[in-house]
Amino acid sequence: MRLYPFRTDGLQEAAFLERPNRFLVRCERKGGKILEAFLPNPGRLQEMLLPGVKLYIRATEPHAPPQSGHRKTSYTVLAAQRCGGAVMLHTHLTNVVARLLLKRQLIPGLEDAETIREEVPLGNSRIDFLLRQGSKEVFLEVKSCTLFANGVAMFPDVITSRGRRHLEELAALSRKGNLSTVLFLVSYPDLKWFMPDYHTDLSFAQTLVALRDRLRVIPVALRWQEDLSLDTNVKVLNIPWDFLAEEAQDGGSYLLVLELNGKRKLEIGGLGPLLFPRGYYLYVGSAMKNLTARIHHHQRPVKRPHWHIDYLRPYASSFQAFPIRASVRLECKVAQAASGLFHAIHKGFGSSDCGCQTHLFLSRENPLHLYGFHDFLQSFRMRQPSLPHR
Repeated sequence: MRLYPFRTDGLQEAAFLERPNRFLVRCERKGGKILEAFLPNPGRLQEMLLPGVKLYIRATEPHAPPQSGHRKTSYTVLAAQRCGGAVMLHTHLTNVVARLLLKRQLIPGLEDAETIREEVPLGNSRIDFLLRQGSKEVFLEVKSCTLFANGVAMFPDVITSRGRRHLEELAALSRKGNLSTVLFLVSYPDLKWFMPDYHTDLSFAQTLVALRDRLRVIPVALRWQEDLSLDTNVKVLNIPWDFLAEEAQDGGSYLLVLELNGKRKLEIGGLGPLLFPRGYYLYVGSAMKNLTARIHHHQRPVKRPHWHIDYLRPYASSFQAFPIRASVRLECKVAQAASGLFHAIHKGFGSSDCGCQTHLFLSRENPLHLYGFHDFLQSFRMRQPSLPHR
């Protein structure tokens, strides 16, 4: 049986081209027409919005609420295709989906819950649902999860201080005798595990782990069809709390992605003068303590270079960092995996204290636009807790 939580008439398909800002995408409809569409999702979605990915769009309703910023568009993105199915991207529809699942008694653990109110004020926030379950009031917060790979779903894909605050407010309510619950709606069915994304938002992850005895956490996997109908088979995912308590710490390895707009010859510490062609560079490093501080060090050029990458960093026109938090050092394994995808460059760069040829790699294309890069990154970040470190 399938459900239709929202209107799907007028649904169209378009190929993703680019994302000029968080809430806007450019895409190409069949026939070659280029159009802009509103994307109601503040997440990074980097592994999702790759060139050519199929988007499901719909004409924006005339009475729809104002969009972020001053730009007005005629279309809205509802979902994207990934792994043979649709992944819901329209975060404003998350509560619409949750409302229907509650009404149909499809959420395990909340089958007998009755909805009392929605958008319940709480301090400076609003909690999505107030339910009644038996003699207890249940405060329910709903989150949409679109990040998944290797049998694992993770939330969030961008730092969310608001999300962390919601956890703390719900935990405070539970101390007053209420049942506080967080429901994660994961837009992919073939998964086993759910984890807070401690690589991206360590604070959120540590808060969820610390409050796990005061909160009921229900992550459910959903299956969306290409017509954006929803299967009624809802599966609860496992949460490896012990694994998270060990791994969600501020240490591990990291990837830096830098762009060099032109060829340069630079003096790199003890390595001497080296030639750097135009292109994108991937650098692999590690900091088993204070990983956040190390990445902050790399985010801006320094006056006194210490690591080899410090000499290259001032000439980069763009920069992104990807933490890979782990309780064991994975730096050399990450570098070895990167060497299978990208061109190793400059022997000894970043690897003077290990046996690797180099920890610097060159790509002519933007790695963030390549499926292979995201598969490589997720193989280290989204590892099933039952599997050994790669």
